[in-house]
Amino acid sequence: MKKPNFIVFLTDDQGYGDLSCMGATDFRTPHLDRIAASGVRFTDWYSNCPICSPSRASLLTGRYPGNAGVRSILAGHRTALGLPQETPTLAAALKPLGYQTAMFGKWHLGLAEGSRPENHGFDEWFGFLAGCIDYYSHIFYWGMADGKQDPIHDLWENGREIYDNGRYFTEMITERAVDYVHRAAKSESPFFLYVPYNAPHYPMHAPQKYLDRFPDLSWDRQIMAAMLSAVDDSVGAILDALEQEGIAEDTAIFFQSDNGPSRETRNWLDGTRDPYYGGSGGKLKGHKFSLYEGGIRMPALMRWPARIPGGQVIRETGAAMDIFPTFLKAAGGDPSAYELDGLDVMSMVADGTPTPHDRIFWEMGEQTAVRQGPWKLVLNGELVEGAPAEDAVHLANLDEDMAEQINLKDEHPQRIAELEEAARTWRDGIEHRWRDERKPRS
Repeated sequence: MKKPNFIVFLTDDQGYGDLSCMGATDFRTPHLDRIAASGVRFTDWYSNCPICSPSRASLLTGRYPGNAGVRSILAGHRTALGLPQETPTLAAALKPLGYQTAMFGKWHLGLAEGSRPENHGFDEWFGFLAGCIDYYSHIFYWGMADGKQDPIHDLWENGREIYDNGRYFTEMITERAVDYVHRAAKSESPFFLYVPYNAPHYPMHAPQKYLDRFPDLSWDRQIMAAMLSAVDDSVGAILDALEQEGIAEDTAIFFQSDNGPSRETRNWLDGTRDPYYGGSGGKLKGHKFSLYEGGIRMPALMRWPARIPGGQVIRETGAAMDIFPTFLKAAGGDPSAYELDGLDVMSMVADGTPTPHDRIFWEMGEQTAVRQGPWKLVLNGELVEGAPAEDAVHLANLDEDMAEQINLKDEHPQRIAELEEAARTWRDGIEHRWRDERKPRS
């Protein structure tokens, strides 16, 4: 069987409810809906962390963030270390199997030399290295409030700083990704293309042509819809390139967001009003930085026409760390040769088998969480960054209460005891490894 190509799309701070195929009714994402219609839409798919850098580390390494070596948002200065070189990525694992590899978009896994995409298996790359940039000037402004660091320009191509002021970054990513598909298709080697968009992360920028599609929305929702519409058009252009080259059937595509929608005040121009903030987690409670569902349950899609039946809605659980073993095995590789926390979910999406996961765990600051079947336990859960813990112990049955509105801790003391012991044991293992093997990286 011909080895498949792989494309992984990642959006930034996009809420669970912000795709039309996930239930959004005030704007449309027809090209992402196209992936869902011809493949799989997941209802219970997760990020491995409710913030940027750790969630990206898990996606690329197949490990929980603490085991990958990235537990927090990484700094944006040019000496900031990131993902340890000794932690293999999917790109690095695919190269010995004959794959070409490329990344176009947001890295956020280290700026210092040795921490960049070329050090982690990518043959070519374009984008920025910090956590966010102005979409037009490509300057990183954030994290400068203490006056210790000036804003820095952050646009790169294959390790060389480049300048292209005034061009909208989402469209720049897409131009390169489309060109890459056409070039890679002419090679006899399969390819892995990683396309991590920075939209709809702040600053809230979009060209007028996208804003004009949603004239009746409130200004905050309008800009969110416009940014996601630009991403959707971009995905459509890449899908069209696959079809033009005759390789769509043999290309496995995965899409998810890195974490839930942001409630950071710098997202918006007007901090004086009671903000809607544009992004929607649908019915889910919690946002970015939270281990309630709104921070970690993601819009997620997968398509591989040659292997995965289309039109599926899968309610089994999966997580970003599963993509490494799933795609590596599909490429003919051996996941057992790597230290992985993720599991191969191909039989789940292709053959209808149950999830291979018994439990999935999360940690964020003082928060710890675990899901087993429909049961979700959150310890010291926070709704937003810096907020007091809403509950020291919160138990929900997600099949009956996906919004985690009803705390069942008093009704199920034995289940609480079992899940809390599992969560604390897992968290202790992460803390031990971090303390003794993987020192915090700045």
